[in-house]
Amino acid sequence: MKFLDQAKIFIRSGNGGPGSVSFRREANVPMGGPDGGDGGRGGDVVVKCVSGLNTLIDYRYRQHFRATAGIPGAGRNRSGGRGKDVVLKLPVGCQIIADDGETMLADLTKEDQEIVLASGGIGGKGNAFFKSSTNQAPRKAQPGEKGSEMWVWLRLKLIADAGLLGLPNAGKSTFLSVVSAARPKIADYPFTTLHPNLGVVGIDGREFVMADIPGLIEGAHKGAGIGHRFLGHVERCRVLLHLIDASSYDPVKSWQIVRREVEAYADILADKPEVLVLSKCDTAPADYLDEVRDALQAAGAGNVLYMSSVSHDGVTAVLRTIAALIEYSKEEAAQAVDPLSWTPHEQG
Repeated sequence: MKFLDQAKIFIRSGNGGPGSVSFRREANVPMGGPDGGDGGRGGDVVVKCVSGLNTLIDYRYRQHFRATAGIPGAGRNRSGGRGKDVVLKLPVGCQIIADDGETMLADLTKEDQEIVLASGGIGGKGNAFFKSSTNQAPRKAQPGEKGSEMWVWLRLKLIADAGLLGLPNAGKSTFLSVVSAARPKIADYPFTTLHPNLGVVGIDGREFVMADIPGLIEGAHKGAGIGHRFLGHVERCRVLLHLIDASSYDPVKSWQIVRREVEAYADILADKPEVLVLSKCDTAPADYLDEVRDALQAAGAGNVLYMSSVSHDGVTAVLRTIAALIEYSKEEAAQAVDPLSWTPHEQG
């Protein structure tokens, strides 16, 4: 299934049914009085958070969703039925934004969460409602309220345990394909990954979900390279795994670019636990890796791990570190292993 993390749709709730103008007519009852029933309420537009979805692809080819109108009232004091609701099934982590692109209408974070996005119009009153001592035969009824309509944006922010960060072509997709059953597109040119990918990773009997975020570039927090959409997925990850290509021209600058973008986007990202890993270490000698590690730490980076997704060296150590930090973030520190207990040279 193709991944889609943003869609724009039009929603419209149902109009309320009109009330009825009717008079009771029976044998021997020449002036039976008004008996027009009320109209039914219009259908609502409801959003429901469901499991098993991780894309908005269903809303790419269908953009208009309309609830039905309420049934009109009828004689003999019969009220009209309610209009049929429209239920939009959305994945966990989906946000609903107004057409202005800024106002948040709903944030779906829990399974089975339901929110009425647009309420149906109230049904009109029949003429029986307007009967009074001074008006025994009213000939008026209400038409029923109009439903509401609007365009909204659906934006999906993946909820994953760990998010893969790095500049384009840092080896993120290769790493995800090695440690999980996910099969993202892999090639030796930047921006191979255009959509986030999810994979379930297992280590030491534990499992966690990892998201491969498309490569960030300088200015991503301002939207460069669709940066806002990409950084939005990182927002709900518990741990960040930052990959730096050990064979790049300036690994320290690569780290600084991504850190600046993360910190500029939101404070919540800057405070997340981060695992810093030099990837593609099979392409560089050990003494050079040590020099890069020392330079990164001198620039303000914390502990640095080494890894090669091709040779699998260091992969196990990286996964254990991530798993420990995830447990710690879930307030299970008593069972978590100290994430700094592995040295950068530990091989898996």
